Formats: sequence, C-alpha cells, structure tokens
Amino acid sequence: MEITENLIAKTLLQINAIKLNPTNPYTWASGWKSPIYCDNRKILSFPKARDIVKKAFADLIKEKYGNVDVIAGVATGAIAHGALVADLLNLPFIYVRSSSKGHGLENLIEGVLEAGQKVVVIEDLISTGGSSIKAVEAIREKNAQVLGMMAIFSYGFEIALNNFKNAQCQLDILSNYNTLLKIAIETGYIKSEQLETLNNWRNNPENWMK
Repeated sequence: MEITENLIAKTLLQINAIKLNPTNPYTWASGWKSPIYCDNRKILSFPKARDIVKKAFADLIKEKYGNVDVIAGVATGAIAHGALVADLLNLPFIYVRSSSKGHGLENLIEGVLEAGQKVVVIEDLISTGGSSIKAVEAIREKNAQVLGMMAIFSYGFEIALNNFKNAQCQLDILSNYNTLLKIAIETGYIKSEQLETLNNWRNNPENWMK
C-alpha cells in the first residue's frame, strides 16, 4: 500500500492537482485559510494519471471486498472517477447527489440501485467527511449495503476519522497528507523548514492564521 500511496502523491503533485504554498495560503469555500489546495478533477485531463488512480481503486476494491455489486460516485467530484472504476471492474455505476433534484423524479441517487446490493462508494477528497457520509446514508436508506468508502486523498483530520467511525463506515484512502509531505520534501517541492507550518495547519485548520 505504501508504494501506491507514494505513487498517487507524486502523481498529484506532478499534475498540480495538489498545490502546497505555506507562505501564501489559499482560502477555502468554508473560509478556512490553508497552505494546501486539492483539485482532483485535474486528474481527468491526464490519461496516465487517470489510469493510475482508477487502477489503484480497482486493485484495492478487489483486495478488500471481492464480491461487489455496484460502484457509487459522490457528486460531483467523484462521478467520473467512480464511472471509470466501475467500467474497469465491469460493474454497474450510480452516483449520489448532494441534494435531491428540484424537478422531475427528484432523485437523490441516479442510476439503478436495488435493496440488498453491496456498494463501494468512491470519493475524490475527504476533508471533514460530512458530505461523504451523507452519500453513504442515502445509499443505506435504499436498504443497500455500503461495504466502504474509498477516496483519492485525505487531509487526515481527526474530525473526519471520528465521523466515519460514528457512521460505522470503513474508509480507505489511496494517499494522504503525511505521504504527500514526504514526497514533497523528497522531490524538492517544499523545503524542510516549511514542514512545521504545514503540520501546524493540519493539527488545527479551523483556527490556523487567526
């Protein structure tokens, strides 16, 4: 798994899907100041990176679960990634909206999901885990079984780990913040003296720079 974590982190840095800038922080939609910005949608524009990610997902699913009926993607960032994984595994695909449509059938889940089916949910990024768990709950409300959720990257916030534990949902990540920092140092993307700033942010992101 360590080889995969390193490869994914290196790939994300190479295509600028993840940017680290401790001296000139980004502002997230939540208002948090952050020295890191992650946009995994960029993976889709790079065929080699896209193949690396979908294969890593597929291999992990086969290793951990074997018998899976449906792959689900969380809208909107993981719809394409989930569909690519489902195609590689020759499995049905559905996706879960953040909220029900306000017209037509007002679906929250798009695609065909039957009661009792075993589902693996694909997510692109885990921050606090709140929206991801809502997708898990939507699938469970259809009396389907969520085997677990898998994501491309996680910041490793304690709140996310607690949220998934409370939701009794297995979470697996292709790569993570600690691995990213290690690869960033090894490749010269950041300097060792910047590590303290990056670690301080991850330990208290909500109040960082206040």
